[in-house]
Amino acid sequence: MTRSRRLLVLALAALLLGGLASVLVLRAASRADRPGAGGPQVAEGAVTLTAQGRLALLGSGQGPHRGALASVPAEAPDGARTASDLTCQRFHAAAGTGVCLRSTPGALAQDNKALIVDADLRTVRSFPLAGTPSRARVSPSGRFVAWTVFVSGESYGTAFFSTRTAILDTRTWKLEADLEEFAVSMDGRDHRAQDVNFWGVTFAGDDDTFYATLSTAGQTHLVRGSVSRRSVTILAQNVECPSLSPDGTRVAYKKRVRPGASLWREHVMDLGTLREQPLAEKRSVDDQALWLDDRTLAYALPTDGAVDSTDLWTVPADGSGAPALLAPGASSPARLG
Repeated sequence: MTRSRRLLVLALAALLLGGLASVLVLRAASRADRPGAGGPQVAEGAVTLTAQGRLALLGSGQGPHRGALASVPAEAPDGARTASDLTCQRFHAAAGTGVCLRSTPGALAQDNKALIVDADLRTVRSFPLAGTPSRARVSPSGRFVAWTVFVSGESYGTAFFSTRTAILDTRTWKLEADLEEFAVSMDGRDHRAQDVNFWGVTFAGDDDTFYATLSTAGQTHLVRGSVSRRSVTILAQNVECPSLSPDGTRVAYKKRVRPGASLWREHVMDLGTLREQPLAEKRSVDDQALWLDDRTLAYALPTDGAVDSTDLWTVPADGSGAPALLAPGASSPARLG
């Protein structure tokens, strides 16, 4: 075989291999949104935060709609999804107001943003984030928005991390950029320390009261706070990422059950008695659970056999029953309407 013919054969082989690779990639992409092949059906369309009887979530599976805010019927959350063009790393919404935390991989912290969106997902205001998105919550009235970011470290399971938590008033646009500036009361006395960290805000329905995690001296605490008074009071120990029930009487949270390890178990605490109830979910949940109603909690867990993907699960809030899959390839649920 002559040299020119060998070169021709090699060129043809390269073209064939390149074509085969392209076909495989296109097939994988086309299968990504089909049932049984990476997730439920997803169709692009309009998503509104005031739609009744629907649930919002972020797609976490691989494919063209990864990270996109989508909505599903609340009675069939594992069914076909309507996906918007809004992409987020964390999301929450209430009363027609949404908060979308965005993070650009490999970008500077200044490129991370919190977008405040209206019911039609139009951006109303944008705020720079001081780190990597972690938690997001909107108050029941839609007035207050809170977010938490990691400013060092990127996991609550690591020994060393630092967070920053902000609360925004969407009526006045006043931003409390760092809850560490709030006064802290512990055992009836002022508590001042350099190691104070806050994360995981959840709001009551009075447009003032909130609950959150406070960490100091190696311990995590549940705190009740007041936005108007810029203060918090410590209520209980070993509470992380609280979520207030719709009736305002209980908080769901993750509790560290193995000292020194990143293993948590979901609990529910009665705020009147501070009595706690472990839930039927025994896997380690690193999430801020959402109350779907006064009886049911939803939360994200890593997808079995997948990289960088989560599924949404539910569990009864009274400690009975068993965990159940709510929606595959999803995170950041929010009740709409």
